[in-house]
Amino acid sequence: MTEEIKAHITGVVFQIPTKPGDRVAAGDAVIVLESMKMEIPVEAPRAGAVKEIRVKEGQTVQEGETVAILE
Repeated sequence: MTEEIKAHITGVVFQIPTKPGDRVAAGDAVIVLESMKMEIPVEAPRAGAVKEIRVKEGQTVQEGETVAILE
């Protein structure tokens, strides 16, 4: 079962600590966004494997935009 991980704020992709194939636990940071000089993690909603990263560092993302796919 795949699940979209969505940005919960508008910001710039600051860091991508995971890559496709990585296993993550619920609450692990998949993407780190920067907004208003703060680093805000976008966390995995459940345990699984990262199937796809849909953003690049430095890219601006909008609230609700899919940033990664978890399987």
